[in-house]
Amino acid sequence: MAGHSKWANIKHKKAATDAKRGKIWCRLIKEITVGARLGGADIATNPRLRLAVDKAADANMPKDNVQRAIQRGAGGLDGANYEEVRYEGYGINGAAIIVDCMTDNRVRTVAEVRHAFAKFGGNMGNEGSVAFMFKHCGQLFFAPGTNEDALMEAALEAGAEDVIADEEGGFEVLCPPPDFAIIKEMLEKSGFKAEVAEILMKPNVETVFSGDDALKMQKLLDALENLDDVQEIYCNAIIEE
Repeated sequence: MAGHSKWANIKHKKAATDAKRGKIWCRLIKEITVGARLGGADIATNPRLRLAVDKAADANMPKDNVQRAIQRGAGGLDGANYEEVRYEGYGINGAAIIVDCMTDNRVRTVAEVRHAFAKFGGNMGNEGSVAFMFKHCGQLFFAPGTNEDALMEAALEAGAEDVIADEEGGFEVLCPPPDFAIIKEMLEKSGFKAEVAEILMKPNVETVFSGDDALKMQKLLDALENLDDVQEIYCNAIIEE
């Protein structure tokens, strides 16, 4: 991927997250609520809730908001009953896209997602149409300059599946989703704080988009991103700036 900077993309993503903090908080509240409903209110025994609470802390969400979301999910407060739903589809030049949503109205959500695909040059696919192109895993990025030998030793000792060095000097640590929280904690105790740490659908193969195709693809992804019910978008397209 000549000319593609993974670290520029990470910084761009973090800046975009900061710029849309209110929207990010709404998504995190949904995630915390559902996490507490499915696994209980104790973050020590609920890895999904713990990850959501950690993300809320990184996004500077007030603790009162976090606690109310946990209570709502655990049944202590009234509120919308969200359910998770995944849609799959194709973008420009057949790029694979997964759209994870949380909604209290499936009819509304599927209509909005289908409309965004159609309006910006993509199309909805059937369940499973692109998911096979992705791997469900935990992913932690460490910035260029990280001590490779020490990180490798700490990651493998913690139970990571792989440590991948990139051409810019950064590192990507991959692990099974159930082990993500403990591996992240063990690495932090060893002095390694990830730039980005999340559980995601990682594309098996990525395609670089540039020029007009990149602009079109970005418009489609932005349209999906701006839908209220969308939580996460995974795509195998790398868009050059």
